Amino acid sequence: VMTPMVHLLLLPFLCSIVGGTNLEEKKGPFVNTELDVPEGTPVPYAVYQFQVTHAGVNGFRLSGEGKDIKVSKDGWLYLEKPLDWSQDDQYILSVEALADNVVVDGPVIVTINVLDVNNNAPQFNQSRYTATVREKTSSGVAFTRVFASDRDDPETANALLSYSLVSQIPNNHNILMFQIHPDTGEISTTREGERMLKARAGIQYSRGEDRSIDALKTKFEEFCPVQKIPYEENPFFTCVERAELRRRNVDPLEDPDYTLIVRAQDMGGASEMSLSGNTRVHIVVQQNLWVNPGPIPIKENLKGEYPQVIAKVQSNDPDAIYSLVQKERELKFPFQITEDGEILVTEELDREDKEMYILVVFAKDGRGNEVDPPLEIYVRVEDVNDNEPVCEHEESVFEIQEDEPVDETALFVQHKGTKAACFTSIKTVDFKEQVTPYQILTPLPLPSSHTYDLQIDARNPEPLMKGLEYGGESTAVLSVCVTDVDEAPEFSLDILDVTVAEDITKGSVVFKVEAKDPEGKEISFKMDGDSQGWLELDAATGEIRTKENLDREKLETFELTVIAFETDNPEKSSERVVHVRLLDVNDNVPKLIETQTFICMQDIKPIVIKAQDGDSVPFSQPFTFAFVKKSPNWELRAIDGTTAEVRLKKKPIKEATIPLYIDILDSAGLGVTQLFEVKVCNCTELGHCYIPPQGQGFKPGLGTIIGILAGVLGVFIVAVVAIKRSSKKSKKKGLNEEEERNAIM
Repeated sequence: VMTPMVHLLLLPFLCSIVGGTNLEEKKGPFVNTELDVPEGTPVPYAVYQFQVTHAGVNGFRLSGEGKDIKVSKDGWLYLEKPLDWSQDDQYILSVEALADNVVVDGPVIVTINVLDVNNNAPQFNQSRYTATVREKTSSGVAFTRVFASDRDDPETANALLSYSLVSQIPNNHNILMFQIHPDTGEISTTREGERMLKARAGIQYSRGEDRSIDALKTKFEEFCPVQKIPYEENPFFTCVERAELRRRNVDPLEDPDYTLIVRAQDMGGASEMSLSGNTRVHIVVQQNLWVNPGPIPIKENLKGEYPQVIAKVQSNDPDAIYSLVQKERELKFPFQITEDGEILVTEELDREDKEMYILVVFAKDGRGNEVDPPLEIYVRVEDVNDNEPVCEHEESVFEIQEDEPVDETALFVQHKGTKAACFTSIKTVDFKEQVTPYQILTPLPLPSSHTYDLQIDARNPEPLMKGLEYGGESTAVLSVCVTDVDEAPEFSLDILDVTVAEDITKGSVVFKVEAKDPEGKEISFKMDGDSQGWLELDAATGEIRTKENLDREKLETFELTVIAFETDNPEKSSERVVHVRLLDVNDNVPKLIETQTFICMQDIKPIVIKAQDGDSVPFSQPFTFAFVKKSPNWELRAIDGTTAEVRLKKKPIKEATIPLYIDILDSAGLGVTQLFEVKVCNCTELGHCYIPPQGQGFKPGLGTIIGILAGVLGVFIVAVVAIKRSSKKSKKKGLNEEEERNAIM
């Protein structure tokens, strides 16, 4: 066995063999020193040797941090055990030089910086994830997310993670339906997945329709009207029943449509030395009935009875309440929607009046919350030949000069401009519908003098004969005075629709309204309708910024009225309605609706817990429930997207209040640990916890009983002594027996 002394003597040799480093490079003066040491080095590992000039030094003394850092008598600083960056990334030591155990130099301060090496593989926060995605979900829109962490130094590439999709099960025809963002871990559909993902077929139900087995029997009869055997014995019905129940209660963990193997690699996944970790994502594809039926063509002046059904929409929530609005918000809106989602046109349409309508359909629950994103449906009015040609004038008179060449006839016509009238010359194609009409607009600009002098010369198309010249009678001067009218400011856009994420930074510009005054006057802006006080308007520029944090869960859509007015004449104003819609971000975690309950020792039943999340899909349900630490006495099982069942596996032997710590994550993987307390108690016949009168029942312990007995004994002794003394005093006083008893009492 190697003794400690031999170990120290052989230290430089061992270090040089193990470390493979020239030890001369590790020697230096006895001064304050900062050293870099990689973690996980082979040991013994030579760090540094102090060169002391003081004569007689025969030892060193080390103090400070790091119990596995040692110093030899000849000044070698070395490691007995490898360092671990994740435990401590820096050690500060004090070293003194000794001569016969007397300090002759120092102390000097040694700082050891532990350098991280890539010795920790990425780890996912869940070994298995579950998620749901609807058919026709747009590619690139995340519906769930995985998350991994690395214990290495986050300031280095050792902890720089990159996510990738290893495999998809099943992978028919080698077509990937899903993709993952390499930096964030967000999972979304590919373009092929958006087009090809299909949910399990199922029965469709209308709003408020019963979804029980009896209702399923009724729907079954619609397809198989002749029933001569009981439903329970009909193999066709039992097949439909099993498929329907399986579709309703599908568990991504137990029966997924797809399973993705996801890998996280450190060092950005760009090195052959990268370490990796894997996880599984179980995905169920849900049916998506919420499909845009547009564009919808309707012929103008279509005869028949009104209203007429032109399309139908169906929400994924069978209890959804539909509403229909017109995006342009014009006065005429000849459309309606029924409670079953049928879109109706209420009257004949005229393409010459309006050739395109944009309908917006909403599907909401009974509390007014959207259960599906709004649909914009385009209705195109198709033209029919219902207008005959009309001459602009019943009689047109043209003057043609004699000897006018063919194709060069000049016509003088009058056209109306936007601010003035002008005269222009139009040439015909030939004398034989071939006249092409033109409309030439020549508005007069507004000059500083507001007056024009126009010289009008009357000339023949043909030159005059020799010797003839035009005189003053062929020229006239026309003075035109243009009168200015003060017009209100005009907005650059008629429709203002704004969509903004609810987590936009406070002070950011949400949008900018633009308007100008026709006369070029200075204008200002003001705003109305911000009931939450979230926004502020710059009166000079028209910029609308956030002054408070937006919250979609408090108000998802709202309207603002922006008014542009002349600064010096506020009565001259125009206004526009701005429609603002807030986009959801994952800023809420699922929370338990109730955080405590009780179970009866006599009749142990499963406990149903329910969580809710203020966000909408894909940042809310389905939730994932899991114990922070597995328990031998309790088990947890998801029921559906928002509820889970907690079951006590062993019968309790005593009353107690048991804390259960449960991780609840939303579909994007965001969540926190929550405390759920279960009180195990004896129950009354009515199933309530038994509470003794005056609170908790008193059960004296052994110490309490001994104390009570000692007190009683003490009182008895005092009473006996008092009786004896009183008896003696009574005899001395000559009292009879009755008087003596009264005196004692």
